[in-house]
Amino acid sequence: MTKLSVNINKIATLRNARGGNVPDVQKAAVDCQKYGAQGITVHPRPDERHIRYRDVELIKPLITTEFNIEGYPSESFLSLVERIGPNQVTLVPDPPEALTSSAGWDTIKNKDLLIDIIQRLKQAGIRTSIFTDTAAANIEGAKIVGTDRIELYTEPYATMFPGNPEAAVAPFVKAAELARDLGLDINAGHDLSLENLKFFVKNIPWTKEVSIGHALIADALYYGLENVVRMYLRQLEL
Repeated sequence: MTKLSVNINKIATLRNARGGNVPDVQKAAVDCQKYGAQGITVHPRPDERHIRYRDVELIKPLITTEFNIEGYPSESFLSLVERIGPNQVTLVPDPPEALTSSAGWDTIKNKDLLIDIIQRLKQAGIRTSIFTDTAAANIEGAKIVGTDRIELYTEPYATMFPGNPEAAVAPFVKAAELARDLGLDINAGHDLSLENLKFFVKNIPWTKEVSIGHALIADALYYGLENVVRMYLRQLEL
C-alpha cells in the first residue's frame, strides 16, 4: 500500500497569520499520525512563512512514523536536516521566494550540484528523493546523481485529470516505469486530492509514498482532520 505523508505547512501558515500557537503545529503532527498517516512532511523556507526551523526541531521527537523534510538545498537547509536527521529529505529546485514548488529538477544541468548534495545526505544516513517531471532525460539523470527516490511532480496530472484522466496519467505511468527499470523508487506529490489520488495510485501501484498538504488541510476545514486523513487513506487502498 502506498504510504500517506501529510504535509502540515498549511497549518503553520494559519498559525502564523495570527501569531501565538493556534493551531498547534506539533499537535497536528501527533494527531495525523494517530489518525493513520504513515508520515509527516514539512517544507521550511528561509522566510519561515509557514513551517519554521524551530518547528522542525520540536516536531522531530514527536514522529513515530516517518519524517520527510522538503526544501531547496541551501547551506542553512542542509545544516538543519543534518542536525535533525529525518528519514527522508526531498530536494526541490524552487528558489527561496517561490510561492510553491512549480517544476522538477533539471538533473542534467544540476548534475554536479545534486551529486555533491546527495552524497552529503547519504553520509548523514538520510534517504534522498528529488522532485522531477516526467521527462526521461531528467529521470535518467536522477539515477546518475545517486538519489534513492524521485518524487513525481503531479500538478500537470491534477490539471488535466478532470477532462481526461487516462491522458493525464499516461506520461506519469511511462515515467514511473522508467524509474522502476532504473532501480529508483517512486514518490508523488503536488495537487493530489480526494478526486484524483486513487486513479493515480491504481495506475502506478508501486508508488511508495504520496505527500499531500494543501488539498488535505483544505478538506479538513469541511470534514475534520481525523475524518479526512482516513478518507485519504481509503483512496490508497487498492
